[in-house]
Amino acid sequence: MSKNLLKFAAAAGIYAGFAVYLYQPYFKNFDRLQYFLVVNVCLASLGCFVLSRRWVAGFWASLFAGAIYGFGPFSLGLAGYHPIAGLLAATIPWLFCPAAFAGKTRWRWLSRPLSALPFLMILLFFQMTTYLRLFAIPVQTRLHLADLASLLAPLVMVNRSTALIGFYHIPIASLIMGFSMLLAARRFGIMIIFTVGAVSAFCNPFLNISPVIWLSIPVLCCSILIGAGMQGLVSAGSADRKWLMMTTAIMAALSIVTLLLATKYFSVFAALGAGYTTLFVQATKMYILGTIAVAVIFFMTRAKLRLAGLRLVLLCSAMAIDIFFGARFIVDKIL
Repeated sequence: MSKNLLKFAAAAGIYAGFAVYLYQPYFKNFDRLQYFLVVNVCLASLGCFVLSRRWVAGFWASLFAGAIYGFGPFSLGLAGYHPIAGLLAATIPWLFCPAAFAGKTRWRWLSRPLSALPFLMILLFFQMTTYLRLFAIPVQTRLHLADLASLLAPLVMVNRSTALIGFYHIPIASLIMGFSMLLAARRFGIMIIFTVGAVSAFCNPFLNISPVIWLSIPVLCCSILIGAGMQGLVSAGSADRKWLMMTTAIMAALSIVTLLLATKYFSVFAALGAGYTTLFVQATKMYILGTIAVAVIFFMTRAKLRLAGLRLVLLCSAMAIDIFFGARFIVDKIL
């Protein structure tokens, strides 16, 4: 068995085990369609894992990229709609694979037209479901500026937003690094795909398509960037110290902002904001943990110490803790 197949099997097993752990307490109340929730997150994670291998060489970085997409706030939040809605989001990374991997062959010219496959699938899905009178997601559901708050604290917005667009807390550090790498590499095709999906999510519905589903495309792009950024943090050298310093500063700023918000809600009359206070405090802890992790890597590069294995363990441990508790909280709140 080839190494790639072994890595695929290992990723599939990890995703399946985590999915069963999240949803097993609710199996006794599931109907047949609700079992799609387990299938959806596994397919979404595995699809993102496979797609990320086009740009991310490290297994663990790709594994976490898949986990961020499949078990992230957006994908888990789709459980609040019809289970088939999550299945559509799960197919998006798989539909991008032909375009991504065609770029490595002599048929590179096919990558651009093949990039339209996910957009066509979304269009076809909503036309078919409208014809069948199956409304997986309300057509009027779209993003508003207030929903952007879930980028800062996704767990706080679980019961207040129609769409969760955050990536938990610690992965934000890898996302910042990934975006800087994207800009440096000038991958304009990915930037265009990201922009089209993000803008469409805020627009009014057209062709009976719920705008919120377009968000799956920029969320997928960001998940892969998190994987790439994670790999970048592991292999960063002295020349990358300015990016590490910037990332550390941003994570520290997010820690301060969430702490101030926790203080604000704590002062609400009769402790009505106590629940939000707890969540903001939790977010602050995660951002502090992320700040410490990136700061350690910064000082390692300053001392010209590679120690890639130690960096990987540090990042994986911190991100796993964040994803574990965040996913558990979202599933429990929605179900």
